[in-house]
Amino acid sequence: MILIIKGRGISPGKGGGPLLVSPVPISFLSGVDPESGIIVETGHPLRGECMAGKVLVFPYGKGSTVGSYVLYALSRNGHAPAAIINAEAEPIIATGAIIGEIPLIDRIDLPFDRLQNGTWVTVDGSTGEMAYEGTPV
Repeated sequence: MILIIKGRGISPGKGGGPLLVSPVPISFLSGVDPESGIIVETGHPLRGECMAGKVLVFPYGKGSTVGSYVLYALSRNGHAPAAIINAEAEPIIATGAIIGEIPLIDRIDLPFDRLQNGTWVTVDGSTGEMAYEGTPV
């Protein structure tokens, strides 16, 4: 079963992959290795996970404006997420996604706690839609 979940499109383009869901914000400056796409932030629940090729879900970004450049560097290095879904995209993440050409949506009509790691989704940053393959819990 494929569900179409509506949200708000922020950064255009389409990307798909397995979900990688964080219940807490992510700091891209010093929290993510731009050379590998691995989350390195001490104490983060996704520490050690690689975001490359996955649809990264997190409430919002935190930290310095350099986080935008880290997202761009991830894209340039081939280790960016396939797409990003935020509860509320703020300027640091939106700017990084746009310059890194990473599809980004926010404000989806589904609580994040119903999204399961590994479930395949496709994100369309132009329309703000997410195609969810499966049945959310």
